Amino acid sequence: MSMINGFTSDDAARLSDTERRLIERRERLLGPAYRLFYERPLHTVRGEDVWLFDEQGRRYLDAYNNVASIGHCHPRVVEAMYQQSKQLNTHTRYLQEGILDYAEQLLDTFSSDLDRVMFTCTGSEANDLALRIARQYTGGTGVIITRFAYHGVTGDIAELSPSLGAGIVLPEHVRTVRPPDAYRLGAENVSSVFAADVRAAIEDMKAHGIKPAAILLDGIFSSDGVLPGPAGCIAEGIKVAQAEGLLYIADEVQPGFARTGLNMWGFSRHDVRPDIVTLGKPMGNGQPIAGIVGRSEVVDHFGRSMRYFNTYGGNPVSCAAGKAVLDVIQGDNLQQRSHDIGGYLLEGLSRLAGRHELIGDVRGAGMFLGVELVSDRTTRQPAALEARRVVNSMRENGVLISAAGPLENVLKIRPLLTFTQEHADLLIQAVDVALEDLHSGFQAPENR
Repeated sequence: MSMINGFTSDDAARLSDTERRLIERRERLLGPAYRLFYERPLHTVRGEDVWLFDEQGRRYLDAYNNVASIGHCHPRVVEAMYQQSKQLNTHTRYLQEGILDYAEQLLDTFSSDLDRVMFTCTGSEANDLALRIARQYTGGTGVIITRFAYHGVTGDIAELSPSLGAGIVLPEHVRTVRPPDAYRLGAENVSSVFAADVRAAIEDMKAHGIKPAAILLDGIFSSDGVLPGPAGCIAEGIKVAQAEGLLYIADEVQPGFARTGLNMWGFSRHDVRPDIVTLGKPMGNGQPIAGIVGRSEVVDHFGRSMRYFNTYGGNPVSCAAGKAVLDVIQGDNLQQRSHDIGGYLLEGLSRLAGRHELIGDVRGAGMFLGVELVSDRTTRQPAALEARRVVNSMRENGVLISAAGPLENVLKIRPLLTFTQEHADLLIQAVDVALEDLHSGFQAPENR
């Protein structure tokens, strides 16, 4: 994705000799495609619960990492992986109970019509597989996405991820629609605008001889600027698409696994029925595991004519990690905590808007929040430079967030699900201080 707050060569002069040597070594070995967060990249050496630690032992409150969502190095996940790895780890062409136990527990979190699961290693692979299934089931190729979507990095999926940058040219079979941006479109308009855009996209595909196959949507429109939208706002548009024969693929790689609060899955806020749901990131709390959940009619149609195999997808160690994650979410009531602490954060960040004119909008669902910064509340002129400065100021003050959106002006906040009210207060205070720092001309410290 575009690196709104990322390191560039212009920032190198601020770094210590050790940091510069590490970056030079990284670029020499890994090449230029990789990106680093923050103007002064963070050198992490250890993680524990909601904290990351750098090489000097300084700790950072992690309010962004959606992979280790139940806490860095969670002991129950580590122990489950350890016990399974010393017993067996192989692929899915042998009979094993672990994958079946996990599949049953995972499917129990969905409605009964979503009754098949297929495992991959990454969310990108999951979306790629979902797209293959949709095309095979419908016989079409056309796909609808949002204007600044991100869905992954495989060949076909990168083409459906305009947020990866200007180098992404949308193929002829792809159409884009506006996301449910209640701040800029008006909450009362987003449903009708979204539905109208979907109708227009389908009609345009047909006019160009393209048979539609799928509509692929991130459940919280994260890359579009963290846009939860009013509950139910995408339902009419999804109904239009499914009536026209498109499969609805709900990309839950970011909003899934209790991230949005009382809903285990982001799409559940909108009273819609996906044909396929894709999963990833927090699924194994750091262990690579992902997959798709779908209606048996759709998944079986694919399986009867296509052979599928993923060497590491669904391996015993990854399934043990995935099961431990679900056990922790359910056993520790993290879904309720996501709702409670997320609501507390939403209120606290909204109060900051009364003190800082730069805040134009605060929005979110559960532990997934966006704070949109604008230089003028009347014109809603995006404050992209200020967003970058806030993110980097918070990094220097020991709190990690990021930024998102096509206008590069939305603070993207994804606290770990194990956040307490004390952690939430630290986060709110850090945002407040960073906004105050803007008035004093914050600069990242040099050669620390």
